[in-house]
Amino acid sequence: MHSVWSEIRRVFPSIVTVMSLMAGTASAQDERRAYAGALVGVSTLSADGRSQSGASEIAVSLYKPENGLALNLFGGYHVAQYFTLQGDYMWNHNDVALVSSFATPTRGGFYEQQRRSSQHAVVADTLIYFRRLDSAVRPYLGTGLSVVHFASRSIVSSQSSGLDAPAHEISDTSVALRSHVGIDVVLARRLMFRYSFSETIGPNPISSHLTPPGERRLANFENLFGLVARF
Repeated sequence: MHSVWSEIRRVFPSIVTVMSLMAGTASAQDERRAYAGALVGVSTLSADGRSQSGASEIAVSLYKPENGLALNLFGGYHVAQYFTLQGDYMWNHNDVALVSSFATPTRGGFYEQQRRSSQHAVVADTLIYFRRLDSAVRPYLGTGLSVVHFASRSIVSSQSSGLDAPAHEISDTSVALRSHVGIDVVLARRLMFRYSFSETIGPNPISSHLTPPGERRLANFENLFGLVARF
């Protein structure tokens, strides 16, 4: 028993020292709860299409988007070890091809139009982390509401016969739901790497300009990479 107590007295100061250092590190990490960062990556819009047929006519429409550049600027505050509030500004640019056609026994028509489009969004997010604030690797799940402005003002090319293509600006401002997952990886004392995959779903301003109009909502998928600074 005496040897056991002697061993405990010998190692106790080392244990206290290690625990003090760990507590100091955690406290220092906790103090840096505010952060800001920037992410860039690829935006992918969902496509849509519709067909209508009757005894003597058929109509088909669709739009096909191309992948484009995306940007996400954000700032937030770690309210608790696993819970964070974040605000975002998001922008993306995508080319879109609109196609519509119809045919009847006596006539037919079509149009094909290439357009450029962009979206600007302001987002209020909540993030749930799965590891403590002082962890080197922190995966998270986030969701929030966004106000999105969609605009397509530039027509690259347009050809039609017997059916009028949209000749004006396509624009809409609406509320959408954003869901995202990601991971923060510590690179330095105040610097982290972040990867994020997000999906934003809201009303579809493109489909309503097809002939016949599409029915699906517009989804914007974004793969983003960048840096986060804590202060």
